[in-house]
Amino acid sequence: MIPVPAVSVIMPCYNAERFLPTSVGSVLAQTFTDWELIAVDDGSTDRTAAWLSGVADHRVSVVGQPNRGLPSARNTGIHNATGQFFAFLDADDSWHPDFLQEMVTALSINAGAGIAYCGWQNLGLAGGRGAPFVPPDYEGVNKFVSLLGGCRWPVHAALVRREVALAAKGFDETQKSAEDFDFWLRTATRVSIVRVPRVLTFYHHHGEGQMSANRARVAQFQLRAQQKFLRDHPALVRQLGRQQVRQILWGPVLKMGCAAYWARNLTDARAIFRMVMRHGYGTIRDWRYMLPSLLPLALHEALVNWRDRRRHPRDVERSS
Repeated sequence: MIPVPAVSVIMPCYNAERFLPTSVGSVLAQTFTDWELIAVDDGSTDRTAAWLSGVADHRVSVVGQPNRGLPSARNTGIHNATGQFFAFLDADDSWHPDFLQEMVTALSINAGAGIAYCGWQNLGLAGGRGAPFVPPDYEGVNKFVSLLGGCRWPVHAALVRREVALAAKGFDETQKSAEDFDFWLRTATRVSIVRVPRVLTFYHHHGEGQMSANRARVAQFQLRAQQKFLRDHPALVRQLGRQQVRQILWGPVLKMGCAAYWARNLTDARAIFRMVMRHGYGTIRDWRYMLPSLLPLALHEALVNWRDRRRHPRDVERSS
């Protein structure tokens, strides 16, 4: 009889050959060794499948499927997983060697908890961005509201009990972005969760088609996940009241739009601002920045450039 591993690591892979030495390497380097790695090749056209098949470790297996996207690939991994705990690691991210040990210990000590989550760090961002971050402790009186406002850990910064993931029926394959946020809303609000206050996971920014780079799409599907959750919890909507619900829904969207605007990513900022304006959200000051999004793009860019020159004329002269 083949022994059942404690942890199933589920890794969706799509044209990820160049990243696999780091991501798979971080699994192989774990100090906790009772795991299986199920790599789901989601219709790659590079040598992803060949690279994975060449890994000389019996704990690594490869499952192939036609390209159907991240949520589907993770669900395929769940379907093939045998472990007591599930961990999700995308093929271009990585873990600290102590990740599995710390997370398994947290759930073993806290037998009533269904999910453990930890701190993380962005790598590869310009301008000195990427300070280590440990999310707050969400297990408290405002847990639902806090999680609904945003689960501040990435998909690979958590360990989930098998029965919790199966009860949620995995990831929503209609979510083309923020599918992990949707998953955490449907799981972390139903079970007790425990925080591991260490930075044990790393999100690698490489600019090659990463979904997180499309702020407008992330905002759209994050909002969709929130609205779906609220439809399923009408009592919570009545408890919070219309004004707080609007703030929970549209506050984070406006914040994403502002972040895109100040990064001078006008394409995403304009799309997000238009979403916000259609729902009449924001202060007068917010609308001063949002209203130009109704102009043609060329005029909006000219207005932003004019404002920048007025604020930093010397910087503009030096850069020209």
